Amino acid sequence: MRVRQFTAAAAALLLAAGLGGCSDSPAPVRPPTPTPEPVPKATASTGDVRPADRVDIADGGVLRWAVDQVPATLNVYQPAATADSALLAHALYPSLFRPDEHGRPVPDPDYLAGAESTPPGQQPQVVTYRLNPQAVWSDGTPLSVADFTAQRAALARLDPAYDAIDAIAEGADPREIKVTFRRPYAEWQSLFGPLYPAAETATAASFNRALVGGAHLTAGPYTVSQYNTEDGRVTVGRNPRWWGDRPKIDRIDFLATPPERRLDDLDQERLDIAPLTAAVDRAVPAASSGSPSAAAVPPAAAPEAAALALKWAESLPDVTVHRAAAPSLTQLTVNAARGPLTDPALRLALGRAVDRRRIAEAALGPLGLPGAPLGSHLLAGDQEGYRDNSAAASPATVAQLLDGAGWTRPNGGTRVKDGKELSLSLLVPAGSATAKRTADALTANLAESGIAVKPVTAPTDTFVKDHLAAGDFDLALFSWPAGPNPASQQRAVYAKPRPDADGAVKSGSNYARSGTEEIDRLFDRAAAELDPAARLDLLQEADVRIWQLGHSVPLYQRPDLVGVRTGVVGAGAWGFGWPRFQDIGWSG
Repeated sequence: MRVRQFTAAAAALLLAAGLGGCSDSPAPVRPPTPTPEPVPKATASTGDVRPADRVDIADGGVLRWAVDQVPATLNVYQPAATADSALLAHALYPSLFRPDEHGRPVPDPDYLAGAESTPPGQQPQVVTYRLNPQAVWSDGTPLSVADFTAQRAALARLDPAYDAIDAIAEGADPREIKVTFRRPYAEWQSLFGPLYPAAETATAASFNRALVGGAHLTAGPYTVSQYNTEDGRVTVGRNPRWWGDRPKIDRIDFLATPPERRLDDLDQERLDIAPLTAAVDRAVPAASSGSPSAAAVPPAAAPEAAALALKWAESLPDVTVHRAAAPSLTQLTVNAARGPLTDPALRLALGRAVDRRRIAEAALGPLGLPGAPLGSHLLAGDQEGYRDNSAAASPATVAQLLDGAGWTRPNGGTRVKDGKELSLSLLVPAGSATAKRTADALTANLAESGIAVKPVTAPTDTFVKDHLAAGDFDLALFSWPAGPNPASQQRAVYAKPRPDADGAVKSGSNYARSGTEEIDRLFDRAAAELDPAARLDLLQEADVRIWQLGHSVPLYQRPDLVGVRTGVVGAGAWGFGWPRFQDIGWSG
């Protein structure tokens, strides 16, 4: 599942899912090529979830689960949707497909008896869904073609994927849905996830109405029994009409708990499941007598405070800290529209100069995660089809590239061209220990090649609007969400900036402000390629071209830390997956 309003959702996730944002919940909003190497298959899950057979899970009990806030909406397609909206939607609404631990979409048998698309090359593309005959909304009404039709109509103007649909019709019986596309759409498994009842999406007024408990229909293992924004609590209980495996837990209380309170609430046994990434990453030194307040402590103290917070988390009695690589790609973005970085040769040299393994180890090692560097702009290291394409950027050394671009180093210090030193600003989210460790490692790393870097911090509330969108940076650290649909999900990040009607060039979500027609075509071809192997080849070729453009440097997957109380099973850090709520409970 993904939040469809890509620009708004991605802007919110740049920091939330990146270097120290607000939410740790799983969230759902697009030279010659070298000979491809064999594509390795994903072999190990990045998730860290305490497993248990259902027979070993007790029947009953209550779970207390920390969220950032009670979301204003449970409709993940609304601009006000948050990662917490998506988390709750997993418990309440159907998603026809769900990602496995490697980000591959797999049918959810609770909702689908089967689904298939017409073969590659056959036009038009028709996807046939066979719904689980037991699947019903909470008023007993079966899921039907009306729900699909209303949702498509509501989203067609907002999402190109839904706009690609030409018609939706009932098939051989009411449980068969046929979706015909006006143009091929390879990532069709991402559609209708979640699916909302027609009553909620049939009109603009109903679609924009906040979905907040009350009489709203649901069709998940749980249903809302309390939704209180003032008390900061959403309570869900077993759905009496649920047809699948009976949920083990009687009730889950989702409690609005700021990150700075979560460790204490775990310690005091007020929480059972608590995302801890922000609690650790944004920890501040405790004020003491004779010392400045926490607010006055300089940013340099953040890594030390984070280390103490992690030590506290690991020492909590009856609590386990689960660790995973999150579905979010942290990168160094290079502003091609500013200063010396307008030169593609310099951008290429800078990309070659970054020691990605060194950076990843500096960022992730202190959190107890492997320092695995990323070599792809589009796929995470644990996704099937991942390949490190960094070597395709250039066969030349960093020194050769910089010398060739005219940046000399006569005295072994900072490189110089036309009397000006090669000095670049690095935009970093304020208050993030992970960002500071990354920035410090990058600064030392690039200095070895004669590139001077000066980190500049910006608050999270102005990071995007006043800096990324305005182009006020040379280099910037942040993350983009990753998922099973890179052709459509990440296209906007790399799309060539184009002039508007007034002639002004608009970068949109491409904050690097570099792109080519060829890269755009490769994304478009991948989005329409129904053969999985051919689609992956196109994505690999696009990634090679992005490396050769010097657009950005992928660094690592952001860390994800979750504290889980002893005895709770089926919970932890999910990686690419998401909770199967009916299998979460207390060990018997």
